[in-house]
Amino acid sequence: MTRSRPALELIDVHAAYGRIEVLRGVSLMVPKGAVFALLGPNGAGKTTTLRVASGALKPRSGCLHVGGNHVNGANVSALAKAGVCTVPEGRAIFPNLTVEDNLWVMTHTRGQRPRDVRERAYAAFPVLGERRRQLAGTLSGGEQRMLSLARALATDPDLLLLDEISMGLAPRIVGQLYESVAELAAQGISLLIVEQFARMALSVADVAAVMTHGRIQTMGEPGEIDAALSDAYLGGAA
Repeated sequence: MTRSRPALELIDVHAAYGRIEVLRGVSLMVPKGAVFALLGPNGAGKTTTLRVASGALKPRSGCLHVGGNHVNGANVSALAKAGVCTVPEGRAIFPNLTVEDNLWVMTHTRGQRPRDVRERAYAAFPVLGERRRQLAGTLSGGEQRMLSLARALATDPDLLLLDEISMGLAPRIVGQLYESVAELAAQGISLLIVEQFARMALSVADVAAVMTHGRIQTMGEPGEIDAALSDAYLGGAA
C-alpha cells in the first residue's frame, strides 16, 4: 500500500535573520491529517519555523516539502495557492470591516464561493454568525481569534500553521479555541501549532516536539515528551 505524502516536511533547515542564525538544522514532519504541536520557550525558534514553512522566510540551507513537493524558494502567495495558510500571532483581521466582509476578502485566495465560506465559518463558530454585521474591531479578544481562524478556513487549506492562538486569552476561551482546532483536524486538515503554553496544545496533538535554541530536542507522541518539556521550561510554566 502506498503511503500518503506528509503535509509538511522540513529537512535539516538552517535559517537566519542577517548574521544571526535562528534555526540550526531543524527537521520535522507533519503527517497528512495530523496535528503537530511545536513547543518551547520564547526565543526557541518556533515562529521562525512557521515563517519558513509558510514561505515568508527562505532557509539558508535544507529542504522544505509541502505535500511531497520540493518548494524551496516558493513565496507566501505560491504556498497559499498550494493550500498552506498561516494564522499569525495576534489577531489577523481587518478591524474596520464587518465579520462578514472579513470573510468575503478571503474568498479570492482559492476561488471559494462567498456563501460556502460563510456557511463553513458560522458552522465552526456560531457566535460569528450572530455578530456577522458587527465591526471586527469591536469583537472580544476570543471572538477576534475565532474570526482569524474562520478567515483561514475561507482559503480551503490543506495545511494550517497556527502561531500562539492562546496569546492573551482567558483559559476558558483557549479551551473553546482548541475544541475548534480538534474539529478542524477531524475534517482532515493538517495542522502545525506553535505554542509557548503547552498543555492545551498537547491535548489535541498527534505528534509533538520540543524546541530550544533553534533545535528540535525531542519528538514523539504527546505522552513521550514530558521530561524534555519540563527541561525546556526549567520546570516552570509548561
